Formats: sequence, C-alpha cells, structure tokens
Amino acid sequence: MRHELAVRERLRNALSETTRRLGEAGLASPSVDARALIAHAAGTEKPLVMLDELPPGFDARLERLTARREQREPLQLILGRAPFRRLMLAVRPGVFIPRPETELALDLMREHSSGGLAQVVDLCAGSGALGAAVLDEVPASRVLSVEIDPIAADLSAENLELAGPGRGRVLQADLMAEIPELAAAAPVDAVLSNPPYIPPDAVPRDPEVIEHDPHRALFGGGEDGFEVPRAVIAWAARLLRPGGVLIMEHADVQGAAARDAAAEHGGFDLLTTAPDLTGRDRFLVARRAPEAPTPGSERLSR
Repeated sequence: MRHELAVRERLRNALSETTRRLGEAGLASPSVDARALIAHAAGTEKPLVMLDELPPGFDARLERLTARREQREPLQLILGRAPFRRLMLAVRPGVFIPRPETELALDLMREHSSGGLAQVVDLCAGSGALGAAVLDEVPASRVLSVEIDPIAADLSAENLELAGPGRGRVLQADLMAEIPELAAAAPVDAVLSNPPYIPPDAVPRDPEVIEHDPHRALFGGGEDGFEVPRAVIAWAARLLRPGGVLIMEHADVQGAAARDAAAEHGGFDLLTTAPDLTGRDRFLVARRAPEAPTPGSERLSR
C-alpha cells in the first residue's frame, strides 16, 4: 500500500509539473497533453489512476517527451500515432498529420452515395487516413490512394494494410500530370480528398503546423491556393461513375470558390457545401451527372 501511495504521489507531481510547463509553452490543452505524455512515458494505455507501478527510467523519459512538446513538436509525432475515426493511425515526420475535422468526410460520403461503395479513390492521401477509414468502416470496399510524396505514400500503404489487409493500394503520382494507371481505375463510386488548399499569403501561425507539416501538403498552388483542388475536381469528374460522389475538404472561406471551380469544370449535377461540426463551411459535395451538363446548367445549392 505504501508503494502504491508513492506511485500516486509521483504521478500527481508529474501531472502538475508537466501541465504547468506545457501551459507556459502556450499549448491550448496542457493537461490533456500532459496526461498523454505521462502515459507514454509509463508505457501504458491504462488511465493514470489505475497505475500502481512505474517503469525504470520513467522520469528521464517523461522529461525528454515534455521538452519536445514544449518546443511545439506535435503530440502525434511524439506519440507516433494519431486517432482518426475508429482507427489509431501511424504517423511520422514529414507527413501531414490527420485532423479531427477531416473525419466528417466519411459521414458525408455515406450520406450522399447511392449504389454502394465498392471502389473508392483517395486523392492527396497523405497518411492514408481517409482511405484507411473507408476500409475499416465499409468492409466490402477497395481503396486506391494517390499521393505525390514517397514518404507519405509509404505511410499511406502501411495504414491501409493495417485497416483492410489486401484491399488497399497506393499510387505515387502527381495529380497535376496525366496518370494512365489512375485513369484506368474508372469508374469508381466515390472520391475523397483533403488536398492542400492554403493560399501562399495565408501562412499558418501554429508552430505545430508551419514547422512540422510539409509545405507541399499545406499550400495548394496559385494565387488562390486552388491549383491542386482544381486538379482533384477534374480527376473526380473523370473517375466517378454517374451518381458517384466527390467529397473534398477546403478552408472555411473557400466554399463558394470550390463550388465555382466544380461548376466551371462541368460534369456534376449537384454541387453543395457541407459544414464541419462547428458550423464552418468545410467540404465540397459534388455528384457526378449521368451525362456532362450543358454550360451553365449546373445547379448550385447550399
């Protein structure tokens, strides 16, 4: 009993001190991060209140982890994993870290899809979060993920295989170029994408983002940041079967621009903007028309 009380005291002190340090470093959720770091240092997935033993080297390990987070290294990179939907994804330096707001894309895909989701394409796959979630939640599905960066493509393949062994495939390619292997995948039931979309003059302020997320995964190209999203829209029009759906994430100020880009390209009979859980415009929803509409006939709605 005395030993367990000593462990509890060490944990209370560790939580208090780590929370203080992370708060002084400017973190928004210092207590949550402190608990995650302490559990990682202790090598456990249990709640801290259930620990009755701490491993040798716990204090030194916690000090190293805390120092990294104080320098605003993302918590996910420190832990080596990131939660996404029902999954715990592998993450690694140099690859865009999946965000909670992107999770809603899966719900939108299922809401707006008709005729099944046997074949799904994830464009600008990054860590493979969207494709892995499809494999996990739609057991009959197969996923083709497309990613330009070789490090991210390897990580995407790893996460796809863990989520749905043998049902996911990764193609390393540049969406701005012609990709015969991708074109041959048509027709597909859905296209998902969280592409880079930040304009060049809208530099993120958070150190975790600007110093650790690869700039290729942040800035979408061109004065408006929409070169890559336009390529996603063009590929979706080529790949989707009639009635298939594109769900593409964008910045909360880009709803109209995304709909306009899809309408200008043509090939869709429904264009709408879906909000995220905070009510901010976040996703383009575009349904492939049975036939390419005549110019000006696209219906825009919100």
